[in-house]
Amino acid sequence: MIIKGGSIKMTQADEHFINTCKEILEHGYSSEGTGVRTRWEDGTEANYISIVGVSNKYDVGKEFPMITLRNNSKTVIRSIDEILWIWQKKSNNIHDLNSHIWDQWADENGSIGKAYGYQLAKKYTFKTKEGLKEMDQVDYVLYLLNHDQASRRIMTNLFNHEELKDMNLEPCAFGTQWLVKGGKLHLILNQRSQDMLSANGWNTMQYAALLCMFAQCAGLEVGTLTHNIGDCHIYDRHIPLIKQLIDAKPMDVHPTLKINNPTKNFYEFKVEDFEVQNYDYNHDIKLGKIPVAI
Repeated sequence: MIIKGGSIKMTQADEHFINTCKEILEHGYSSEGTGVRTRWEDGTEANYISIVGVSNKYDVGKEFPMITLRNNSKTVIRSIDEILWIWQKKSNNIHDLNSHIWDQWADENGSIGKAYGYQLAKKYTFKTKEGLKEMDQVDYVLYLLNHDQASRRIMTNLFNHEELKDMNLEPCAFGTQWLVKGGKLHLILNQRSQDMLSANGWNTMQYAALLCMFAQCAGLEVGTLTHNIGDCHIYDRHIPLIKQLIDAKPMDVHPTLKINNPTKNFYEFKVEDFEVQNYDYNHDIKLGKIPVAI
């Protein structure tokens, strides 16, 4: 399965990233003096500037959304590994994850609490055309995509208020809605908060990949990813890096995602099955180690 590229001069991801960052820098609200929770590694407040209510749409069926302003060739695979950790393994333990992005939120046993994969593993009783069925949220989505494609109720939710107190970090990307229109599968991703430098490309790529996987499982073409962000922000120590990326020259390439596994069983995908083609990046941009606010 290959998601083919488009014909624009910069990638959709580059365009949305640049425009959103410019909007934040020019019109964003400062968090200074509001008592922010986030801290830098040295213990100082991690303040930011933000805008409210960002919505970016990517035509994933035409071009896989990857930023070329900096190197994302390895990042995309790590992001897919995390989405498989959450959606396929339904895990909340970092020992099941190949990267170390969750280490700072894990306890001595590797658990991040009742967050992310834990919520997707919980079983509920759903009404179906064959009667009541017990399954988790992921299996319910896959069931509806194969048995009731006209449904407007194909949704997931990770923001379980009853168990927020038991989560080491409340979900950032918390809700999805899946819609089938014109033989294509479309995904709406709702996210409460996003760090533009550290997470924007990451979340976009991993959910675009998930869209491709689910489309293949349901025998559908790949449609659009609409990414809705509540609080979209740039941290104070990231501002010089963001300005460097805005001024960088994007590459005239059109990335494609190839899935080297014809399976229609979501649980058979492996991170090794994914290959990015037609991708290049601005080799002059070297951001170094990016500070992360926690």
